[in-house]
Amino acid sequence: MSILLGLAGWVAPAAAAPGLCVGPVCGDEITRSAKHHFQLRMRVSDQQGHRERLTVDCRTAGLSPAAGLVERGYAAAVARKACRLAGEAVS
Repeated sequence: MSILLGLAGWVAPAAAAPGLCVGPVCGDEITRSAKHHFQLRMRVSDQQGHRERLTVDCRTAGLSPAAGLVERGYAAAVARKACRLAGEAVS
């Protein structure tokens, strides 16, 4: 009986978040471009297991490539959030 009570009080540790998330899309491994300070490179992934590497132009909030497996609306929102956190003006 005491073993069951001991297990009932056990709480699993929370898993760390994978990075910046907006909806079902998360971005991580965010780095600034060595050549252009206004560009960020990031890896995005969704809940279906799709993964991509993107380049974000923080001046225009443009993504390169413009199309891919990860839904671009959510990926663009993650990119804008990353640009704001990096201190780049998002237009």
